[in-house]
Amino acid sequence: MKSTEVKVGAFVVICVALLTATVYYVSNARFNSAQIPYRTYLRNAQGMEPGSSVLFGGITVGKVTSVRPDKADPTRIEILFDVQQGTPLNAKSMAAIGSVSLMSSPALAISTGANNAPRLKAWAIIPSQETITLDEMQRKIGVLAESAQTTLATVNKDLNDLTGDGRQLLANLNDATGTTNRKHLAGILAHSDAMVAQLSPRIDQISERVLKLTNDADVVVGKMGPTVDNANETITAIRQPAQADLVQLEKAIQETRGLISSLDVLIRTNSQNTTYTIENLRMATDNLNDLTQSVKERPWSLVRIKQPKDREVPK
Repeated sequence: MKSTEVKVGAFVVICVALLTATVYYVSNARFNSAQIPYRTYLRNAQGMEPGSSVLFGGITVGKVTSVRPDKADPTRIEILFDVQQGTPLNAKSMAAIGSVSLMSSPALAISTGANNAPRLKAWAIIPSQETITLDEMQRKIGVLAESAQTTLATVNKDLNDLTGDGRQLLANLNDATGTTNRKHLAGILAHSDAMVAQLSPRIDQISERVLKLTNDADVVVGKMGPTVDNANETITAIRQPAQADLVQLEKAIQETRGLISSLDVLIRTNSQNTTYTIENLRMATDNLNDLTQSVKERPWSLVRIKQPKDREVPK
């Protein structure tokens, strides 16, 4: 009886083991046959390791299979991963390091891309987007803190300057509105009131005289109206004869210009003859001068035909 129970127990254990092995084999084979491999490259793959989850739009669709330096470019990290068949990875999808929660391990997050973008084939390279690490964030926060400290120092200095200027302005206002200045201003106002009271009758007189002068001017203008009208009529009566005289004068000027033009043409035409005439007149004048001089020196030449000999010079 005991040996039969042992045999039955051993048979049950063997059957369970075979069933478990069969289920594992079948599920593993099915899983491997339904996975599509892809790859991406990152400069910093902090926390990535084989077995890390692959998220597509926040949904787990696969696992990371390999994380290693790129053979062609050792400055970047090659990440190989498999996703479930039917996952719509496309040319607009971007890979980056993300996580499901703050306490969970890093995961490879892939964006959904665009619906009209072409689908990626197996072993295609998915473009990546670098994620800011904690060290980089700390460095940027440190730089930002230093810049903020410098800005605060500058603002503090500007506030101190503004405070000093405000205090100086208040001091100036206090001086301007002090007791002495208020008394002086009150005296000026009182003097102004007295001056206005004194000048008020004179201003009234001046206003009355100006009003009277305006009325007289209106009367004079009214009286001058007929005179102006008569002057306009006189000017109109004189204008017509004057215009006629001007027309005659214009005609005389035009005739004079024509006469001058004719004289100019005549002078230009007879300029050579005029030159000869003037030359003959000049020669005749010279001969007449010589004759006159000869008569003055030898007046007897007019009576005697034969002129006496010239006196000899004494020796």
